[in-house]
Order: sequence, then structure tokens, then C-alpha cells
Amino acid sequence: MLCRYSIRLLFPSFIMIFSLSRASSLLFLSSAAAQASNRKYDGPDYESLPLKTIFPGPWEDGIRAPVNKSHIVPTKIFSFEGAVSGVESALQNADTGSGQSWVISVGGLVTFEFAENIAGRVCFEVDNFKHDPYLVLSYSESPFFTGREPDATGDRQERDLALKYSIKHKGQNCIGGGYIRGGFKYLTVFMSENDVPSEEGLWHDGRWASARSRDNQVEPWYAAIGQKILGWNKPSKNDTTAVPEVRISSVWVNCTAFPSQPNGRAYTGYFDSSSSLLNRVWYAGAYTLQLSTIDPKEGGAILDFNRLFDHNTAPQGGWYSNFTIANGSVVTTDGAKRDRMVWPGDMTIAVPGIAVSTYDMLAVRNALDTIYDHQYWDGSMPYAGPPMGSYGEFSDTYHLHTLIGTYAYVLYSGDLTWLKKRWPAYLKALDISIAKVDEFNLLHVSSIYDWIRPGMTGHNIEASSILYDVLGKSVELASWLGLDPTSKVEPWDQVRSRLEKGIATLYCAEDSLFSDNKGRRSCTGSEKVLPQDGNSWALISVASSSSLAYNISQALRSRWTKFGAPAAEFPNVISPFASSFELLGHIAAKNHNAAIELIELMWGYMLDGPGMTNSTLIEGYRTDGYIHYPAYRSAARNSHAHGWSTGPTTVLMQGILGIKLASPLGKTWEIEPCLTKWLSHARGGFATKLGKFEVSVRRMRSISSGRAVEALNMTVPANTSGNLTFGGRTRALSASDVSPTFSFFTYSENLSSITGNVLEVQDWSDLVEDEEWVKPEVEERPVGVVDWEILEEGYELAEMRYSHAREGVDQDRYGKHGELKRRDGWDE
Repeated sequence: MLCRYSIRLLFPSFIMIFSLSRASSLLFLSSAAAQASNRKYDGPDYESLPLKTIFPGPWEDGIRAPVNKSHIVPTKIFSFEGAVSGVESALQNADTGSGQSWVISVGGLVTFEFAENIAGRVCFEVDNFKHDPYLVLSYSESPFFTGREPDATGDRQERDLALKYSIKHKGQNCIGGGYIRGGFKYLTVFMSENDVPSEEGLWHDGRWASARSRDNQVEPWYAAIGQKILGWNKPSKNDTTAVPEVRISSVWVNCTAFPSQPNGRAYTGYFDSSSSLLNRVWYAGAYTLQLSTIDPKEGGAILDFNRLFDHNTAPQGGWYSNFTIANGSVVTTDGAKRDRMVWPGDMTIAVPGIAVSTYDMLAVRNALDTIYDHQYWDGSMPYAGPPMGSYGEFSDTYHLHTLIGTYAYVLYSGDLTWLKKRWPAYLKALDISIAKVDEFNLLHVSSIYDWIRPGMTGHNIEASSILYDVLGKSVELASWLGLDPTSKVEPWDQVRSRLEKGIATLYCAEDSLFSDNKGRRSCTGSEKVLPQDGNSWALISVASSSSLAYNISQALRSRWTKFGAPAAEFPNVISPFASSFELLGHIAAKNHNAAIELIELMWGYMLDGPGMTNSTLIEGYRTDGYIHYPAYRSAARNSHAHGWSTGPTTVLMQGILGIKLASPLGKTWEIEPCLTKWLSHARGGFATKLGKFEVSVRRMRSISSGRAVEALNMTVPANTSGNLTFGGRTRALSASDVSPTFSFFTYSENLSSITGNVLEVQDWSDLVEDEEWVKPEVEERPVGVVDWEILEEGYELAEMRYSHAREGVDQDRYGKHGELKRRDGWDE
């Protein structure tokens, strides 16, 4: 697909006017410009993020981050029952100076709804209380799991335990730091009638609670480890003759996410278009990444896994946000609610999204340092950061995602000093993967671990394509350091050439898609699988033939259902992670129309579908649209703010506005915008240390001739250069230190009857909005069907992630990193 453009560039630091398409006519003009800045850098410093937005404008209304993160007040009463009154006084628009308060007593319950999915510490302003009361708190991201039981963060129980909090004094009462909830939109506050914090009648130490009593208890079991598990307190001294009560004038949340941003709304990038839905998706992705960026001391404890080390006796359903997962003051993680850990797989999607929205690259560097600091002795990278990694957990694909995250961090941050320090470890890790490319010219995957999808062994298309991409990026990284591409195993270009041949052998011509591997899941295998992730990566890496790319893209598109793109490799699943790769694949295949269509179809549902947060992006869901992610038994465990789901935040910037950095910080760049058939206009940009990159594309029409044109505005930092591709033509451009102005004109006829007629535009006021453009109708698609038998089988793989640690590694079947020592039947 070629996008035809008539372009007018009016931004102050780099101004161009040109109109390009099939015609070859070109006029060139140059003019004077402003003086260069004396500063070393014109853009933001990620070590000290800005107080104000870099691109002010009406699009800031799309930012979901709170104005005051230390005092977030609920906006609605979702539900209430029993002995509770006056709760409307706690809402955002209530008159705080009225002196009103709300009262809750035994049997009372109220569920507050916040405007957005949020994270942090709940606080109350207590005006008065009597008879030694306590409150019980229950959290949920989705409206489907509100009430006395929270949603879930752990593997072993359907729902988490509610949090008990005793009121001991008037004034400000805040939940302890270890009990920060990483993601919730709904907060239920209740006072139990039975002196128990959950419907099952469980204390937080897992014991059955007794009736209300004045009897004193011995020191609790957890005193020896110096922690108060989930706010557990001695049984209430309440009796049946004195009813406990709390009078509260306000409830709010102190958000502890994105700690490195002094102003969470001070974005360094923006996106705005004719599609309000696309705009919401872009900002939802940015906000999801913010909520998933945390203080490293507030990581998820994963109590069941940690039990192997600290021997804690915390109850099933217990949870903490007090595990140190990295060094430094900020780190990006997989998700806000869970796992609150560093997962390398998320980096491929998350790092560019962070770079073009908030530029919190310090959080990215700290995450990468965590993985590098825990690199295994042989060069393998851990499957995830602490608390995992102690049992040699390894994934062939996540190992490679660490290297992709390295590339993205250096590209956007320009931190070559850090790269030089990590380069020996990077090379050692790369050699691990190169050594696995065998006589079939494919990476022989030995680990079952990936994104919990089944069948991840053997000669795999996804892993082989990712390695192909990593090798190309490694050549660039070496050049940035002034080094030659080297390997102790095999030259990089030779490995790429072999991989290209091997990947071609997995292509199923009758399907226009690649098969999962060479064995049972091959084109002719008994369990033939044409994976979403592998085919997307074949496109992203350009490992597939350019003549096949568009057909592969269209074949992926043909499988979409009403709620998104199903992952054929993981039955019953719609994965925003794999679908983010598919978006990147459509862009690589020049099928921009498909990318926008899928974002509106799938990510639109992820915002507005039943049970969603309307503000952040879910980890995954079933093909029938229900918010159960089939990787877990409990639907309540699903994360509704997950970094790997934020692909559109990158794709809309790189694919539609077409802004791509070609060297660190964007010293060189490539810009190739394409509106697609779905948009009448789009604009946006981001900043690195060098300065601003900004593009605007708009459909317009000439008043005098009636011709339809497209106008492009763009700006790039001074002293940079790059290639602009527009309307099928590419031209090298350079912005000198005095920010020169350029003007280009070419003319073409869109109607064959008057081809060759060239019209010169003397007055740009002749161009107006193209009001004749109409957005195409959206194709209706069927609802996905769930295979309930296979759904049950899928849970087993997720539960195996921790099984080696819980039960000890089976040395006959698994190696030191959990890799299979022999084939498991998925491959030959």
C-alpha cells in the first residue's frame, strides 16, 4: 500500500513544504532560520524528568495520570449495603469544607469506584471512632470482582485475602507500606459482622476465627519474622453490647507508582488523531506503563515462591508489595497489580512505549541491570528478575528479549557508557543463542518457557525469527561502540544467512503462514499450528521474503474474531502481547490499514468491553471476550495493567506517524508517515535528549481545483539528518545547526483522465479540511468459540513455572536452567 501525500511542513525548528506522489516534478527552495541553541541537549533528561509537558495542547485531556497523585479521591459509589451512611461525602466532587463525614458500623459495606485504575496506599481521615473498630479492605481492578473478596495476585487461591486495618486514633490513618495495592479501580470497605476479614471466615494467618471476645491473645505467629502479615491484628475486643463504629470525613489514595516523575502528567510525547478511540488507546498504553513503573522496594513478594527461601508461613491468598526487585529508585515491571517483577519478555513492547510517552529510561536501565546482574555463569539470562532466578529458570525467547531491551534502551537514551560496560555480558548471552542454531538452520529451543504458551520446544519459528532480529540489532550496537561484529561461535552475518534459509523451510504455502516448528506442529504435522507470535516475528525481523510479507499479514488478519486476534499457538486465548507483535508485523509488511483496524477492534474492546477498566490495558482474555486469561485458573488473577499489552503506544508513533530513530537519541532518523484509510488526520511526537520529533498528517482539499491532497508537517532536532519517505518516494534531509527551512513542491493528477497536469499552489489558504472523506465501514466478525477441554489443559503449563522450585528439578528430564534434555514430543 502506498500513501500519497501533499505536504506542508510548518514547525519552527525544521520547516518543509512538499507534495509527493507518482509524479516526478520537484521544486526546491531554501531560506534562513533561527539560531542554534547553546545547550548540549535541547530535550529532556531522563535522569531528571520534566515538571511540565513537552508538547502542551488539547490532547493532554487524554492523559490518565492523576493531577495530584498523592491525593486521589473516588468518583462514584459503586455499591453499598448495611450499616453505612453519608458515603457521598467521600466523592471527588463533594464539598470538602462542609464538615460532612460518612459513618460505617458492623455489617456496613461500601464499594468506591475511582475514575481510573490506580495504585498505592489507601488513607482515611477519621473524625471519630468507638469500641475498638477495624475496617476490612478489598481491592479489584475489574467491576466483576468487587465485594468482600479482593481479586487475585497469587497462583494458589481463587482470590486474595482481604486486608484488615484496626483504627487506633483519630486523624490520618494510612495502610502500611508493605500493603500497597499495585492496581485497583474499586475499593470495598466493610466492617465484618463475624469478626472475620473474608467470607470464608479466615484470619490472615489461615486459622479459623473465633467469635468476638475480650480475651487477649498470645503474640501472633508472625512476630518472629518482624512483619505484620497483611495487617493482621489480635482479635477485636468488641463485644455484643457495644457496636463498633467509624466516622470518616475522607478517603483517598496516595499513588506510589511512577516515582521518578515529579509530575505524572508531564509527558514527553503525545498522539492525537481523528479517531478518539485510537487516542484513548495510546494514552491508556502510556498510563499502563506508568502504573507498572514502581519503587524497586515495592515489588511483588510472590509468597509461595519465596517460601522456599524465607520459609514464611503466610496464608494462601496473602500478598505483599515489599520485596526489593532491583537497585535504584525506580524500575519498570510487567504489571501494576502482579507480578510487580522484572520480566524481560515485556521489554520488547514496553521500552519503546516508555520512550515515546514519559521517557522514564532510568526505570528501564534499572530493570535491565537487574537481569544482567543475575546472568547465569554460562551467559544465559534469567527468565525473570528476583525473586525468580534462584533455580536457574530460563527461556530461550525471554533471553533474547533482554537483548532487544538492551538495544531499545541504548537507542532512545544514547547511553553508550552503559552499553560498553554490559557489552561482554551481551556477547556472552548472544553466543548462547547462536550455539543453538543447528544443522536445520533454526534455533533449537530447549526450554518450555515463553509467555506461558504451549509447544515452546524444538526448531521454533518465533525463537528463530527473534534471533534473526537480534543479530541485526547487534551489528548496529557494535557499530555504535566502534567495534566489529564478533562472535566466539560463528560470524553474525553467517548465522543470519543460515536462519533465513531455515525459517523458509517452515513456510506453509497453502496457508500463507509459517508453522510453529519442524515436528508435530509443522505444516504436515499431526498437530499443525500456525502461530500468531512466530508469524508476527517473521514479519518484524524481515526474515521472511518481502514477496510473502503482505500475504502473511493478510492471513493473520483473516483469523480475527469479534474481540481481537486469537493466538493459534495458545487455544482460547486473545493475547495483547502476541497481538502487539502482530501490529508491528503489519507495519513491517506495509499493511498499515490492518494495524489500525486491529487496534480499534481489539484494544477498543480492551478499554470498553465488559469488566475492563476503561483506562489501562489487560494482560489477556478469552476468545469469547470474557476477562478470564486462560493462563490462570482464576479469572480474578488477570492483570488489568500489563506492560506487554501496550503495543499501540509504539505502533501509532512508529507506524502511523512513522517516526523511527536510526541511531542513538535520533542523531539519524527515518520518517515514513501513513494515514491509512481509517484516519483523516493524525499528529504526535516525542522527545529525546536531542530535542523534539513531531509529525502531523492531514487530509485536505484545494478550494480552487477541488483536488484532494494530504499535508504533512514535521520537525526534527537541529544537527540531525535522516530519510523522509512519503508517497512512495524517499529523500535525504539534513537539519543544520541553524535549523534551515526547506520548501518542496511536486504535483500529480489523481484522475487518469488528466494525468500529467501540474498545478502550482501559490496560496496555502486555498487548502481546507477534506469534508468529503468518510471513514470506511468496519467488517463484522464472529465471536470466538471456547474449547473447554483444551482450556483445562492449558492451566498446567502456567503452574509448571514454579514447580521446579517447589519440587526440585528433575535431573533426568531438565537441565540446570529448566530446559528439556530430550524432546517432549512437540518437535521431531
